[in-house]
Amino acid sequence: MGKQLIKGNEAIVKSAILAGCRAFYGYPITPASEITEAAAKYMPPAGGVFLQAESETAAINMIYGAASAGVRAMTSSSGPGISLMQEGLSYLAGAELPCVVADIMRGGPGLGNIAPEQADYRQVVKGGGHGSYRTIVLAPDSAQEMADLTALAFELADKYRNPVFVLADGMIGQMMEPVEFLPQAVAPPRHDWAVEGTAETRKNLITSIFLEADELEAHVLKLEEKYRRCEREEVRSEEIRTGDAEVVLMGYGIVARLLKSVVEEMRAEGWPVGLLRPVTLYPFPVEAVKRLAGQASLFAVVEMSTGQMVDDVRLAVEGRRPVEFYGRSGGNVPSTEEIIRQVKGMCARHGVMAQEPELEVAHV
Repeated sequence: MGKQLIKGNEAIVKSAILAGCRAFYGYPITPASEITEAAAKYMPPAGGVFLQAESETAAINMIYGAASAGVRAMTSSSGPGISLMQEGLSYLAGAELPCVVADIMRGGPGLGNIAPEQADYRQVVKGGGHGSYRTIVLAPDSAQEMADLTALAFELADKYRNPVFVLADGMIGQMMEPVEFLPQAVAPPRHDWAVEGTAETRKNLITSIFLEADELEAHVLKLEEKYRRCEREEVRSEEIRTGDAEVVLMGYGIVARLLKSVVEEMRAEGWPVGLLRPVTLYPFPVEAVKRLAGQASLFAVVEMSTGQMVDDVRLAVEGRRPVEFYGRSGGNVPSTEEIIRQVKGMCARHGVMAQEPELEVAHV
């Protein structure tokens, strides 16, 4: 397809189709509506199905049906719509059905507003539906990663037979950047567990109901083992200048983009800062946090919320190092200058000092 200048939301759909997605059921909501619009435009010509459902509740249950038939299927929404999907997500996880959900976060709680925020972290990463289940959660920080992580999401969904989220804030969804797509489309695999309406698959049963207590417990423990395997094999993160960092900055999505600039500017002034960016929010990069806690003096978490991911950082640090937090909400996006002021204040409180500024080397 070559490189295209494209919105992050639209990149999700094109990447999904190349990844073998052939069913999209959704209901438009700002700032995710371009995903539904692009799916309506591109899915039918690719031989797939697009349907605007009557509600988000209907959409997630349509996904259950398509996934049961072995079709790579996806939906998208934002805060209030994701809330309405939670029961269906629990059913999908309980029935071990693969699917992909894109959540383009907006301000909340309640109707909130349509500006970017990061306050869906808890309901997505921790699981807002009932029961002991997890969803795999990928957090892109660019339009390119909206494409790359969507393709990965379908692979992980099939590998673990589990719902996978692409969790991005409204700014990542709305911004336009150059994106390179997969060079050729993926042929999705057939599944021997799927119900295809054939004599061979008539024996298959897709369900999440286990009426006997011991039977349900065995199923829940099977799911738990799957999640433990995912935690061992699928953790992804990015580190920038952490080798000698006394202060480890942490953030995801658009905040991580800002923190990359913060690291660059503060390093130029001699501040020993680095960045650990979780790419998978579940599984969370616990071991990377623990390793850095062995050398760093301070962790500084920045979020566009009143603090949700910060709880996972504190759990991973296990009290060995102080964890400071700075957040904006309501759709406000912090500036790099604002974050730098806050981080310098944190450094002052914990005795972290600037060193000799790094000198730029002139190349002749």
